[in-house]
Amino acid sequence: MSGFSDFGLSAPILRALAAEGYTAPTPIQSRAIPEVLGGRDLCGIAQTGTGKTAAFALPMLQRLSSLPRATPPRGCRALVLCPTRELATQIVESFLTYGRGTPLSVVAAFGGVPIGPQQRRLASGVDILVATPGRLLDLIDRKFLALSSVEVLVLDEADRMLDLGFIHALKRIVKLLPRRRQTLLFSATMPRPIAELAEDYLDAPVTVAVTPTATTVDRVDQGVVFVASDQKRGLLATLLGDPSLARVLVFTRTKHGADRVVRHLVGAGIDATAIHGNKSQPQRERALAGFRAGRTRVLVATDIAARGIDVESVSHVINFELPNVPEDYVHRIGRTARAGAAGTAISFCSDEERPYLRDIEKITRRPVRSLGFRTEPVHDSRTAPLERPAPSASVRTTERAGSALRTNSGRYKNIGGRQNRAALSPHPRRK
Repeated sequence: MSGFSDFGLSAPILRALAAEGYTAPTPIQSRAIPEVLGGRDLCGIAQTGTGKTAAFALPMLQRLSSLPRATPPRGCRALVLCPTRELATQIVESFLTYGRGTPLSVVAAFGGVPIGPQQRRLASGVDILVATPGRLLDLIDRKFLALSSVEVLVLDEADRMLDLGFIHALKRIVKLLPRRRQTLLFSATMPRPIAELAEDYLDAPVTVAVTPTATTVDRVDQGVVFVASDQKRGLLATLLGDPSLARVLVFTRTKHGADRVVRHLVGAGIDATAIHGNKSQPQRERALAGFRAGRTRVLVATDIAARGIDVESVSHVINFELPNVPEDYVHRIGRTARAGAAGTAISFCSDEERPYLRDIEKITRRPVRSLGFRTEPVHDSRTAPLERPAPSASVRTTERAGSALRTNSGRYKNIGGRQNRAALSPHPRRK
């Protein structure tokens, strides 16, 4: 496929894409869109940031707008299920952007906000409903929603929904859907539970697999700093003293840990904000909007809250704490490698976290390069000095941890983020 016009999409959709500057489909779009337009069930294996939202949104908009029909009250024609409210909001924004020239209605339904407005928006029926499983079942139980008119079901980030314990909710929801429907399942990985889910819910699906885990890992220049837990905040503030770390996403394991990191950074004069489950939905939306617009330089997030973050030009991901689930590491570092772009990821690893690092290296099938920093014990971790080892071939790239691994701008822009071509030389790696 050389362009979106080759798919046979309608003029309003093509105009919307052109207005956004999108001309070349990504691999997942090139392979998935024709199959979805053809009515096939589809199992798509793709990371966030590959343009997978458009891979299902564009053909759905085409199908629903070309076959207009009235939606019954408290019903929907298409249902998109996803694990987090941030991702739901982002998917809705994509549908509204690509479908602004169509008469189709789009509604989001997720927890953390009052149910009343969602109930009222569903009262007269909606074409496309994007929802998290918990809020969807709440609406159904309160008789605000019925699923008998669903023509298309999308399960987005199915692996994450299973990780979060939504399997029973999914089983209950699917039983309420018509048997005759088109089902699209997207997942970053394909473990046995996802394969079983696809076998149960999809009818003779076509499988489209792009951007496997190793590809994301290849695109991101990764390094690890071995540092005591009580010195991590000082190290983080020191690294962020370099302005070339322009837009930084910092991951912590806990909500309280994220707040502590933000307080420390703000106290050090570094603009930062947190996004996690204890924040209200308006607070989360403001934090993400400020980060996306560049008003906030550093966003500190937990894994669940960051699941829906799709922000262009994130220069660095910093793992303040290593995740205890190695797959989460791949999702984290992929936030700085959007739609084929390169990126930089720096992980802080304490002695207690070394088993997590070994698990990460197993799943990525490569060692994470040591950046060579070491910290000395001090009374006040806020002023912890960084001491470099004597220069050697294996640690000369330590310099890069405190400055951006600069990349050249790419030659084109695709849905899912700006594509950049990295100008990075190979780095020595050591176990």
